[in-house]
Amino acid sequence: MGVFDRFKKRPDEPTDRAGEGTAPSPQGGEPAPQPGFFGMLRSALKKTTDVLNTDIRDLFKREGRLVDEDFLRDLFAILVKTDMGTGPAARIRDRIGTEFRARVVHMNEVLASVKDEIRKILERPESATGGIHLAASGPTVILVVGVNGSGKTTSIAKLAHLFRSRGKKVVLGAGDTFRAAAVEQLTIWADRLGVEIVKGEQGSDPAAVAHRAVARAIETQADVCIIDTAGRLQTQTNLMQQLEKIHRVMGKLIPDAPHETLLVLDATAGQNALSQAQGFSTAAKCTGIVLAKLDGTAKGGVIIPIRERFAIPVKFVGLGEKTSDLATFNADQFVDALFADAPG
Repeated sequence: MGVFDRFKKRPDEPTDRAGEGTAPSPQGGEPAPQPGFFGMLRSALKKTTDVLNTDIRDLFKREGRLVDEDFLRDLFAILVKTDMGTGPAARIRDRIGTEFRARVVHMNEVLASVKDEIRKILERPESATGGIHLAASGPTVILVVGVNGSGKTTSIAKLAHLFRSRGKKVVLGAGDTFRAAAVEQLTIWADRLGVEIVKGEQGSDPAAVAHRAVARAIETQADVCIIDTAGRLQTQTNLMQQLEKIHRVMGKLIPDAPHETLLVLDATAGQNALSQAQGFSTAAKCTGIVLAKLDGTAKGGVIIPIRERFAIPVKFVGLGEKTSDLATFNADQFVDALFADAPG
């Protein structure tokens, strides 16, 4: 399978939207083939790719271009427009300056260095378990955090589907007890996916729900326990304290729990995603990121400064609304898709 493996859809898999799934042919005959996952990734990165391809092409209106201060300044401005931020953009600019200053270069030479530097920023050791570190024994506990509206609940459903497709028994914990809609939505997903869910009364202690969910996972010999958390803004101190409490109570049942804490970020949030990562990374002890809503409206370059600044690996990318539209992140294929239509 490819490095951006698409998790296969079961025949009975629900979708997030009515009518989502295999597209009928215009003539009403055999279903029309859907785009491959690499094609979906290219479409998801279209906004970023368009900036790179159009603007970098404009840098090379002549056959060659002298690498001088004007060129480096223009290249830096193009890179910043992809939402990668000034830090990574400066790092790439400085590399180009070191390698090619005072030389006449062609577009393919510059692109090769840009792609290589982005890969270096994004690379992380790949896990044989698809990005998740599984517990040596007993349930693997995954805590999921993120602000309201980031795609957190749907990402939990996608993760549950992923593990179900691998034959794992899953228990969900509806720890976002302050938002009735979040519990209801997660309950609907649990029913559709055929997994057990542990809930509490609205406004009840999220840590208590987390404790009961882990206890239930142990009791039923589940393989994975995924726990939702409240999604208030990361600047609220009480939320950070609540996350620390959840860690403590789960640790009483399973000393190493949670084995993973995944931060769901909305790719369409742009640079605001950086502040979310900053707020959650310390209190929640995040081990990985799920980049949700990566579609044609988002600038995918936001992955780059998050990876550079916080050293939190992007483990999964959500590219669509179906539960199967989740991919294990891989730097090589991400960069290939980012520059798939690069000129030159």
